[in-house]
Amino acid sequence: MTEANVALPSMRVSYEAGALNEDSLAGTWHEQLQLWFDEAVAAELVEPNAMVLATADPEGFPSSRTVLCKGFDERGVVFFTNYTSNKSHDLKSTRVAAATFPWLGLQRQVNVRGEVEKVSSSETAEYWAERPRGSQLGAWASPQSRVVNGREALENSLNGIERRFGEAEKVPVPPHWGGWRIRPDFVEFWQGRPDRLHDRLRFRRTDDTWTVERLAP
Repeated sequence: MTEANVALPSMRVSYEAGALNEDSLAGTWHEQLQLWFDEAVAAELVEPNAMVLATADPEGFPSSRTVLCKGFDERGVVFFTNYTSNKSHDLKSTRVAAATFPWLGLQRQVNVRGEVEKVSSSETAEYWAERPRGSQLGAWASPQSRVVNGREALENSLNGIERRFGEAEKVPVPPHWGGWRIRPDFVEFWQGRPDRLHDRLRFRRTDDTWTVERLAP
């Protein structure tokens, strides 16, 4: 074992940054998520809207990757991606996903799980208009998740897209690009506590009714 591996078992942090009680919980999961998200922004955490998205293919093999949340409300949590990517193929096949906001600097995380749906074309267009032009061109140029013959192939593809759209004022939304929404059936809020007796409060949906439950750590 290397020195780094030897040190791993002794690596631990005492979680004493805060507590999460039923009495202090917001009335809905999305209001509570907004409160914690605002506190993550105020704490100047790096990319507080980053979340680890978990999917599975039709054979049940899981995959995870970090994506950026671009909105949430009572309907669910939204992110945008290439519809021909591996993650989108998984989502089209299974129609479910989970995501975790890892706010380690606040000793918190939020877990979201539920069915998925594509967002409307108008929602996609609204977000697309806010993206930097370079990101728009990159979405056209990249055959996401496919094997490419080196970095040069990507750069050549981008150069071709730049020539295609030239000085056009607006770059259109690619037909293979858009948003997904996770429509939660549960959302768990986790706050680290001393002695590993962490606070775990979960909003769980049954039909149109939400129930708050405390889970053992």
